[in-house]
Formats: sequence, C-alpha cells, structure tokens
Amino acid sequence: MTGDPTGLHRVLEPVGVLPQAAQRLDTDPVLRHDEVRVRVERLNLDAASARQLHDKHGGDGDAVRREVLEIVRTRGKMHNPVTGSGGMLVGTVEEVADGSPLGLQVGDRVATLVSLTLTPLVLTDGLARWDGLTEQVPAEGYAVLFGRSIAARLPDDLSRELALSVMDVCGAPALVERHVATYDAPTVVVVGGAGKSGSLCLAAARRAGASRVVAVVPHDAEAALLREGGVGEGLADAVVVCDARDPVALRDAVAAAGGPAQVTVVCVDVPGCEGGAILATAAGGTVVFFSMATSFSAAALGAEGLAADVTMLVGNGYVPGHADLALEIVRSTPAVRALFERRL
Repeated sequence: MTGDPTGLHRVLEPVGVLPQAAQRLDTDPVLRHDEVRVRVERLNLDAASARQLHDKHGGDGDAVRREVLEIVRTRGKMHNPVTGSGGMLVGTVEEVADGSPLGLQVGDRVATLVSLTLTPLVLTDGLARWDGLTEQVPAEGYAVLFGRSIAARLPDDLSRELALSVMDVCGAPALVERHVATYDAPTVVVVGGAGKSGSLCLAAARRAGASRVVAVVPHDAEAALLREGGVGEGLADAVVVCDARDPVALRDAVAAAGGPAQVTVVCVDVPGCEGGAILATAAGGTVVFFSMATSFSAAALGAEGLAADVTMLVGNGYVPGHADLALEIVRSTPAVRALFERRL
C-alpha cells in the first residue's frame, strides 16, 4: 500500500490536516510503502506535558498513568490536549517497508526524533512498570514512522536512559549554536540553565563564541548545581536566581549579571516567561523559545506592546545534525553529562 511521506494517510479526523494537528490517528500495524514500525521500549514525555499531568493529578502517579493510557487509546498518539505536546521514544526497529528512506534496518535500536504528537502509537502493557511520576516511561507496544520522520540509532557508549534524555532535547543546542554564531562575542542568557536543554544550550553558546553566558534558575538548589562545587560548575559565567515569570525582576537580574543579552534562550516548562525574556534582550537581539509552555501570541503581542526590536524564534526541535551535536556536547563536557545523570 502507498502512503504520503508526511503521514496524511494515517489521519482519521479531521481529514486534511497533518498528523500533528489531528485529533485521531490510524494505528494499523500494517505498513505503507515508506513506513517503519518500531517496537517501543521507553517513552520520554516532554517536560511541559509531564508537569501539567503531575500538577493536574496532585502527584497521583496512578491517575497520571491512567490519563496517559487514555490519551494514547483515544487519539492513537501521545498528544497532551492541554499542553499540545508529547515527547519521543526509543525502541527497536521490527519492520521496514521497501520504500522507506530512513536508512534503518530491522534490529536497529533507535530514538525517534519526531514528536509523539504525530507518531501513531499503541501501548500493550498498560504501562505496568511505570509509577506515573517520571518523564521516562518504561513501555511495551509499537509506533509507526513515516517517510519524513526522523530517527537516530542509539549510541553504544551511552546508556539507553541517558541517550533518550539527550535526544529528547537535542534540537535546542543546535539552534542556539547556529544563532549565537551570527553575533560577535555576544552575551547569552539561558532561562532554565540547570535543566536538560538549558545545560546543553549553555555549552553550545560557549562553543559558538559567546563572551558571557548567564544562567537563570528558579531557586538556590539549582543555582548550587551551577556554582562552585556543583555538578554543573563552569557552564555559566554568572548564575541568577529569579522567577522568570516576573518580567521586571528578570530584566533587572539579567542586567545586573552583565546583560542585556544579544541572545536569550527560554528552556523552562512553565508558562508566563515571554515578557521577561523580551525585556532581558537587547535591541537587535534574538529570543529563542524552546519550551512547549510558551504562548506565542503572548510573545508576539508582548514584544509589539514593548516596542521591542527583537527577533523571536520557535525552537522546532529539528536542525540538521542536531542529535550528533548534542551527544558530542555530553561526551565532551563533563558538567553537562553530570547534570543529565543527576536528573536520571
């Protein structure tokens, strides 16, 4: 059977939209001419979705697990209806159709580098091994990749859990490196600098020629990770403790740490950080929103209302070579690897 490389043939409703925007996908395990079926081993829920589900159910892991199973059952994919986000997965390739352009072979252990919000998914184990409280979800089932999907073979020198954690956010450092390199020795601010994507972005900014790198974190415990004696020591020139949802406080804190920034990167999983990121960025600068908690209407209208001459970018998760770059940073930067391993 033939199919469209974007996966349009898998959309059940509403017909005519791309799989990410669909309410329900076809999860038939029979492959079309360019598809790949992956036996699922582990899901990685994106941070915004995991936080929303945790908060909604008051930390009741059983309730979170039931809701994830219901989302996947009714939608044919893991697509959180509140955050609009999903995550990604690792597994083993179990069938490759003859027309697949992905270069995968049966038996390859891979991480999907496309969102679960557009990936047909079936779970068969009731998520029985998951406590509902972590972003990484041991699972059994299968997923289907399209001709225009992206997947990367898992590296042999990193644990499955570490590789999954890195690849979940690998688009962030690649995008940051690309845009920091367009400035001459810029100041770079990373909001959420002690997190997974944030720590990678700090290292990427340094690699790309930033003269000063500032990490913004929400509390002293995370600041301690990045300051002297912490596992992430040396990633940032300055560490600022600030509630990024307070725009004036963030602007002033960044200014005191050497700002404003030529490049500001938002990597936090809470809403309401748009105004502060804009105020913390110099005229002619760039704001990269790499968070599914971002309100892009708030960002656009907020910048307009502040008469802010800044370029604002949506971090879409894909830059050519992004997985290799992120893995290289983890291998070559002990502080980044230590932060990841601590979170695991």
